[in-house]
Amino acid sequence: MGEAIGQILSYGVAVALSAFPIIGVVLMLATPRARTNGPALLLGWSLGLALVGTIVLLVSGGVGPSDQGQPADWVSALDLALGVLLLWVAVKEWRGRPSDGKEVPLPKWMRTVDSFTPVKALALGTAMSALNPKNLLLSIAAASAIARTDTSAGAQAVALAVYVVLGALGPGTPVVLYFALRERSKHILDDLKLWMERHNTAIMAVICLLFAAKLVGNAVSDLSS
Repeated sequence: MGEAIGQILSYGVAVALSAFPIIGVVLMLATPRARTNGPALLLGWSLGLALVGTIVLLVSGGVGPSDQGQPADWVSALDLALGVLLLWVAVKEWRGRPSDGKEVPLPKWMRTVDSFTPVKALALGTAMSALNPKNLLLSIAAASAIARTDTSAGAQAVALAVYVVLGALGPGTPVVLYFALRERSKHILDDLKLWMERHNTAIMAVICLLFAAKLVGNAVSDLSS
């Protein structure tokens, strides 16, 4: 179990740094339905991470390393494909970063959060974690890393749960601050939102580049051995 958990720690932190769910939660916490919509988006985000990870583990069920300790060829090939795709995402994010002083464009849904119901917030959170290309690729990579380990189904489930908890720390932090500090949290959350807006693309580009190098390197090493 320790090996499986160790494999996903960095992936969980990377997903936790996703800007849009953090910004979305902060915006929803400033609406009249803050007490329901904020937690609903967080729940949806966590469900999306769990859903993708569960599907990957079920599809790869029982495929651990070979007798020589090497992962199955298809697992290495998947890592290679994920690495290439993350490299593409990194380049796309870096090229799309805003220039100094330029206003950061935000998704249209962020301008309509006042009209969101808890169900819509839940669905949005799920979509952002399960369908966003970067988060989807990282979740598949994390579940693939768990599947590579020679551990039981129960241990893999625990490792996936740890990944989901880590991934939820980003959007979960504003929710905790809101309920713990109430009105005093407004200034903190506004500063957090502004910082994430300004630095999101650069952060995501670096993260995707690092994980692309890690996955491609692991795949090349495994396939050539």
